[in-house]
Amino acid sequence: MLYKKSGLPEESDIVMCTVTKIQYSSVFVNIDDYNKSGMIHISEIAAGRIRNIRDYVKEGKKVVCKVLRVHEDKGHVDLSLRRVTDSQRRNKVNSIKLEQKAESIIEYVAKQNKIDTKKLYTEISKQLLKEYEYVHHAFEDVVAGHFDLKKLGLDKKITDQLTELILQRFKPKIVDISGVLKLSTYDGNGLQIIQNALGEAEKNDDISIRYLGGGKYKVMAKAKEYKEAEQKLKKAVEDAITYIQKNNGYGEFKRK
Repeated sequence: MLYKKSGLPEESDIVMCTVTKIQYSSVFVNIDDYNKSGMIHISEIAAGRIRNIRDYVKEGKKVVCKVLRVHEDKGHVDLSLRRVTDSQRRNKVNSIKLEQKAESIIEYVAKQNKIDTKKLYTEISKQLLKEYEYVHHAFEDVVAGHFDLKKLGLDKKITDQLTELILQRFKPKIVDISGVLKLSTYDGNGLQIIQNALGEAEKNDDISIRYLGGGKYKVMAKAKEYKEAEQKLKKAVEDAITYIQKNNGYGEFKRK
């Protein structure tokens, strides 16, 4: 990857690393974003007793780690493999994949215009990385209509080509939120009342409902912005609860 950060990571940062050397009680890695060395002690590889460290890591393998300590005087970093959650690992891997996609777009445009890829990437990234953590974050804003590449001051032909490819390859970012809705009624026609209440919720756009059991339902809302998703979810839940209360029932909602 062309993407690189200067300096050293901060404590608690989640970083992608490449295993370079394995010893009896420690693993040495290269922190890809910074091109700096780091070390994972055997106690930070996995929970419990480890008989063979090579059952968990291999030279050349990519691993997602959490920064424990940074020794600025030595330029060395202590890392943990076991303290990374599944969601943190997925998010980091996904970010790397999206950044590679962004770089592939720049590489394609550079070749089309017979420009050195690294030179074009540097020209674009040095401006974007002042405001964004990754280049692909800026590209996502292009898709959402929040950023115009014309601000970079590039040649119009290159700007148009980049924009066209970004709109083709990056999908609009979707916010997905949910919560648990509990509905109950002692009415003789209770099942129909609950179904009608859920129907009121589903009349709202971008709302989906899944039965969890025990009178509980997972209500999900999707939107391009978090605030919009919250509003949709709130409206759907209010419609369901209002309906069931009017029919002598009870409704309760908890955001997840």
